[in-house]
Amino acid sequence: MALPTKISSGPSITAIVGIIVVLVLLGLSFSCWYTVDQGERGVHLRNGKIIGTAAPGMSFKMPLFDKVVKISTQTHTVSYERLQAYSRDQQPATIRASVTFRVPETKVADVYANFKSIDAMVERLVDRQVPTQIENIFGQYTAISAVQERMKFVIDVSDALKSSIKGPIEITSVQVENIDFSSAYEKSVEDRMRAEVEVQTQKQNLEKERVSAQIAVTKAQAEADSQLARAKAQAEAIRIKGEAEAAAIKSRAEALAKNQNLIELTKAEKWDGRLPSTMLPNSTVPYFNTNSN
Repeated sequence: MALPTKISSGPSITAIVGIIVVLVLLGLSFSCWYTVDQGERGVHLRNGKIIGTAAPGMSFKMPLFDKVVKISTQTHTVSYERLQAYSRDQQPATIRASVTFRVPETKVADVYANFKSIDAMVERLVDRQVPTQIENIFGQYTAISAVQERMKFVIDVSDALKSSIKGPIEITSVQVENIDFSSAYEKSVEDRMRAEVEVQTQKQNLEKERVSAQIAVTKAQAEADSQLARAKAQAEAIRIKGEAEAAAIKSRAEALAKNQNLIELTKAEKWDGRLPSTMLPNSTVPYFNTNSN
C-alpha cells in the first residue's frame, strides 16, 4: 500500500518571518541616515526633545527614537498689499510694503521650540507688527512729506520693526513699494505742483529779463565810457594843439618885437608885388620903410 505524498503549499512561516525581519532591518538601517541641504539647518529631536542641531551634509540618527526637522536659513520676503494708514494731516493712504528676513543659523532650535515652523513664526511675529508700525510711523508724517522723504520714512519703519519684533528672526530690509492717496488728494497735489511749476517758470523768466537788462546797461555804460574817453582824448589833443600854436605865436611875436628888420622881411614875404591903386597924401608905400637906423 502506497503512502500519501506531502504537497508543498509555498514558503514556510519561518521563511516569511525571516524576510520581514530583513526588510525591517534594512528599513531601519536606511532611516538611520539623513541629509541637510545647504541653506538649511536641522533640529535634532529624540522622543520629541531637542538634543541639538545639524549642519548641512549627511548625519546619523537613532531609528524610531530620533527625528530631524529642517529649518530654512535662507532669505525670505513677505508682502503686504493693502495696509491702511492716516498721515499726520489726516490723509488716508493705502500702502504696499514688504519685509525681508532670515533665521540665523544659531536660532533654528528656538524657531522650532517656540513656533514649530517659519510660517507660524511670521504669522505671530511679523504679521502682527507690520501694520501697526507702518500706521504709527506714517502718522508722524504729513502726506506730502511721506512722499518727498520716502527714504527717511522707510528707514523709520525699518527701525520700528526691528525694535518691536523680538524673536529668532533677523529683519534684513523693509521696502515701501507704493503709497496711494485718495483721488481728490492726488488731484490737489497735481494742481499744487502745476502752480509751483508756473511760479518757478515766471521766476526764471524774470531772472532772465533781469540779466538781459543788466547786460544792456553794462553795454550802454561801456559805450558811454568809450565815447567819453574819445571825447576827452580829442579835447586833450585840441588843447595840446592850441597850446602849441599859442606858444609858437608868442615865440614869433617876441622874435619880431626884438628884430624890426625881421618884421619888414615878413611884410616883404607876404607882399604880392603890386602897389596900391590909391594912396593917401604923405603916406608911404606899404611894406617898405625907407628910414634906416
